[in-house]
Amino acid sequence: MKIFHKKSDLIHFVKFLKAESQFIGFVPTMGALHQGHLSLVNFGLKNNDYVVVSIFVNPTQFNNAEDLEKYPRTLERDVELLKTVSDSKIFVYAPSVEDIYESNTVSQSFKFDGLEYEMEGAFRPGHFDGVGTIVKRLLEIVQPDHAYFGQKDFQQLQIVKKLVELHKIPTKIIGCPIFRASDGLAMSSRNERLKPEYRAAAPFIYKTLKTAKAKFGTKSAKAVTEWVTKQFERQELLELEYFLIADVKTLKPVKRKSTKKTYRAFIAAYADDIRLIDNIALN
Repeated sequence: MKIFHKKSDLIHFVKFLKAESQFIGFVPTMGALHQGHLSLVNFGLKNNDYVVVSIFVNPTQFNNAEDLEKYPRTLERDVELLKTVSDSKIFVYAPSVEDIYESNTVSQSFKFDGLEYEMEGAFRPGHFDGVGTIVKRLLEIVQPDHAYFGQKDFQQLQIVKKLVELHKIPTKIIGCPIFRASDGLAMSSRNERLKPEYRAAAPFIYKTLKTAKAKFGTKSAKAVTEWVTKQFERQELLELEYFLIADVKTLKPVKRKSTKKTYRAFIAAYADDIRLIDNIALN
């Protein structure tokens, strides 16, 4: 498996592949890969000749320095996991901070038509400037035909689509279904850090989302939100940060349901010091 550590080498190689009329898929990751990442890679391989997987823990999208320090870095294991999918059709880009940012490790400032101020943006100021900075940089380096993002980070997916639209980047952004463990917990690299008792409690998040979806068919968004809040008040090991029901296009919380709009329910909760997010389509 080819592993590139320098963008100049990767750019040269991609240029060669494109000269041969090969289609390139791209899956950006921060490493600590799991089956959810592999599902994105498999989507990419179905629709492209090759897939580039970036493995880079991006410092500009962490609000908490301790969280950045604790984030798992498992490049060797990640590469071995990718080899189980394909050893010849997948290329890894594992750059240093210097290779990406060239001694200027700061975020650009972005406007995403207001999407950046909702949900995660409200609780993690500047987070989407960091996301926009690294995704734009990676897309410029890799120049893929298609890029694949999981719907677990649905707000991020919508923001990346807006980024590509606003900056006229010639890459099609494709959202892929949330990959879940057998007990329903959305797969995340952070799950590895959960203590056993918190890991056992965490599937409550998705269970609550599924019930909220059922209730949304007959009850108002306010009533469903109040119900979810009460459920978490009874949970000793999980602390609710937010739950809201939003329009998928604007990500603004719904005030009154409309049959002409599409909604999702979004949730963020803490299991000890690990922050978990999830969401579900409602209609």
